[in-house]
Amino acid sequence: YHVGIAVVPKPQPHLYNAWFQEIYMQTREVNPEGYEKSAPIHFAEGLKGNLLIITGSGETNTHIQIIEGLVDRLIELGKSFDYMVYPNRDHGLREGPGTVVHVRMLIARYLLNHLPPGPK
Repeated sequence: YHVGIAVVPKPQPHLYNAWFQEIYMQTREVNPEGYEKSAPIHFAEGLKGNLLIITGSGETNTHIQIIEGLVDRLIELGKSFDYMVYPNRDHGLREGPGTVVHVRMLIARYLLNHLPPGPK
């Protein structure tokens, strides 16, 4: 891929606190291999191209430390990426005047700036 955009990603699913994850994956104790294979943080060294990570600092579902583990790993690996944290925004990134438009414009600009023109 030339470009990736991860909006409120879950790069460390074992830290993700969602009951519906356990419906499909069971618990980490029961399915350690599934949690390992589904954790993008374990594949960070393979990152090529441009990556934009977007989250909110007030996120109550995918806590920011889940994402910052990946950010730390990318830094450790010397990978280039972009990271936008919206202050006091939750999972939907809708709080605050102008937030929804700002998120969408950020994504549009990122695609326009990083995708090569024309079909492939």
